[in-house]
Amino acid sequence: MQLNFFLVLFIFLTSISFGQEVKIVDSETKEPIAGVVFYNYNKSKNGVSDFDGKISLDNFSNYETIYFQHTSYEKITSTKSQIQKINGVVILKPGSGQLDEIVLSVTKFSQSKNEITQSVVSISAQDALFTQPQTTADLLSNSGKIFVQKSQLGGGSPMIRGFSTNRLLMTVDGVRMNTAIFRGGNIQNILSIDPFVVEDTEVILGPGSVVYGSDAVGGVMNFYTLKPKFSFEEGMSFSGNAVARYATANEEKTGHIDLNFGLKEWAFLSSISYSDFGDLKMGKHGPDDYLRNFFIQTFNGEDIQTPNENPLVQKPTGYDQISLAQKVRYMPNEVWDFQLNLLYSETSDYARYDRLTRVRNGNLRYAEWNYGPQVWFSGNLQLERKSRSLFYDDSKFIIAYQHFEESRSNRSVDSSNRFQTEEQVDALSANLDFTKNIKSIDLFYGLEYVHNKVNSEGSVTNLETNQEEETEARYPDGSTWQSYAAYASLLWKISPKTSLQSGLRYSQFQIDATFDNRFYDFPFEDTQINTGNLTGSIGLTYQASEILGLRTNFSTAFRAPNIDDIGKIFDSEPGSVVVPNPDLKAEYSYNGEVGATLNFDNILKVEMATFYTKLENALVRRDFSLNGETEIEYQGELSNVQAIQNAADARVYGFEAGVRINFCETLSLQSNYTIAKGYEELDNGNKAPLRHAPPQFGNTRLVWKNNRIKIDAFVNYSGEISAENLAPSEANKPEIYPVNSNGDLYSPGWYTLNLATQYQITDFLLLSASLENITDQRYRTYSSGIAAPGRNFIAAVKYTF
Repeated sequence: MQLNFFLVLFIFLTSISFGQEVKIVDSETKEPIAGVVFYNYNKSKNGVSDFDGKISLDNFSNYETIYFQHTSYEKITSTKSQIQKINGVVILKPGSGQLDEIVLSVTKFSQSKNEITQSVVSISAQDALFTQPQTTADLLSNSGKIFVQKSQLGGGSPMIRGFSTNRLLMTVDGVRMNTAIFRGGNIQNILSIDPFVVEDTEVILGPGSVVYGSDAVGGVMNFYTLKPKFSFEEGMSFSGNAVARYATANEEKTGHIDLNFGLKEWAFLSSISYSDFGDLKMGKHGPDDYLRNFFIQTFNGEDIQTPNENPLVQKPTGYDQISLAQKVRYMPNEVWDFQLNLLYSETSDYARYDRLTRVRNGNLRYAEWNYGPQVWFSGNLQLERKSRSLFYDDSKFIIAYQHFEESRSNRSVDSSNRFQTEEQVDALSANLDFTKNIKSIDLFYGLEYVHNKVNSEGSVTNLETNQEEETEARYPDGSTWQSYAAYASLLWKISPKTSLQSGLRYSQFQIDATFDNRFYDFPFEDTQINTGNLTGSIGLTYQASEILGLRTNFSTAFRAPNIDDIGKIFDSEPGSVVVPNPDLKAEYSYNGEVGATLNFDNILKVEMATFYTKLENALVRRDFSLNGETEIEYQGELSNVQAIQNAADARVYGFEAGVRINFCETLSLQSNYTIAKGYEELDNGNKAPLRHAPPQFGNTRLVWKNNRIKIDAFVNYSGEISAENLAPSEANKPEIYPVNSNGDLYSPGWYTLNLATQYQITDFLLLSASLENITDQRYRTYSSGIAAPGRNFIAAVKYTF
């Protein structure tokens, strides 16, 4: 391998600072590589590189063959003596290898993927750079393994194995992002995570309650952001990245810059991203039901239903967003590692497009329906200490504070009253996690505390008089939700081919809420819930041969009721209002999974998994009565009363498959396919399709690449959900779904043809260009209230310095 001038200079500077310390770097970017597995011939000596690509070879002899392996790089061998001759640097070339991928999310510590009994989707920063997602929701969707719903352009609600919203858990750098007001309806909190600062993404498919607690029923989405980098030279080093991007479908204009200042023991990272999105244009070929033929304009206080000059343009959908990050890292030695992470994101107002397309008596119903600025601040201090003590080898302590703001405002056509609710959540959390190796057993255990305080207020403003009055809030103001938990799990390497993983967790939850009876005469004034839940898991992996790997897993999970469940007041659908119900308990799931991997010398690799989940005491929306009344007036309209209740059992089952064929070093084919089916039992005993079980979906990619050029021709596709298989809650949404030949609502299947390219012009300059939805299809992903982009040209340039 020939080294260019900059790589030689990099190695020289590394040798000055660290002498014979071993560091693993990328041959093209010169960046350190985390998660590289290294071992000797019989694997009696092994290890994994840390986030800075550092390893220790103290246990290896000078001339012993050492193997270096990573999922995204070509496998190489070397010796300690050879590495010392090149100043302690190991250089890996990007490749198509897929062995021994390292994941962090299952136990919060590094593990080989071959030892994990669950399905895990990994998305690297290189993947994100190539696909150029506008939001982190798009980052997941582009993988072809996660289905994403959107009610508006400023949205993105993932669906995993038939579950969504508050039955999925999100973490950022190990900090729980779910709050006490995460709802059962589609959410868009993932929008707050800046895709430019996400270094690695790991999504656990299936339950994760043993390690992560409540809400981890269908899956856990873990986002790991960039870490500050230390200097490899005397004094301070300076580096960074600048990105500019433009997309035609919504006239996106995005800019990003990150700066890294590194010293020997201190490192600092600053990042800023800004995006301006215009109104989204849909494709030409598809259902006319999606066209935006009219929209409301207000002139001198009068609402006018105006013809849309271009019905393909979805008005109004545009918004803008800014994201900031500041990080500090201090590592005085190999034992201690301190990190301070500060993240901030804020959007402008953005329209809830599906509500703006609702009609009443043949005319548009709402003149305004906006989400207010969505604000998220996260600050956390993380301490990691390595030790060889009796109780642990590695420990992590995280203390975090998060602040969330969201609001909603709406006004009906020809009404002078604008209704608004505003919510704030202050979230405190602390996590203490340990790992200890005892011969063939790796032990993981820890403690967690979470506290949420919810502030909520409601108001109505008369636009003619400009008078504002207080009205019902969405949630009980000042309510709190907290959790205490302890967990323990172990990985027992029974033999070189067989591993067993098992764990238990106990969680105690407390809710304290006081209800405001000034606007509605609730039959209760306050509620206190104090309940506990025990969950567990057990799984087995068996590497039958170099070709065949098998795994199975059984686990339980739960979702404790939150403030949104017990105390919310909102209009769920036209003519219905949801009211508080404090008489709730946790829903509980039982999950079984069987998977297999076939790997034919890294030329052909096939991964398959099938799963089945039973959900008991499901928290669902059902008809309700308030003081014996089944209808009440809400925002001036007589509405049917509903509430969240433990009123259903559900079943979800499905199959996932992925295949990769490496035709040669430069050409490969990748394909992913997922099918999930589900049903819930209704009050009358009948079975109905599950709302969050998406249609079959996937993608197929043909990728060609060499040292500087990468070309990806790919197709995304999704199946149809017929009228008879549409969930009852979806069958009354004509603003979302088109009608079939019988006049019934359904979700059509769709496909898109796409081409993405990337060209490394110089070592510092990278150009990306993509043409998505080449045939200009007009479609909506299932349950989405906004049509997807039509033909879309994306151009981006990245400069590294």
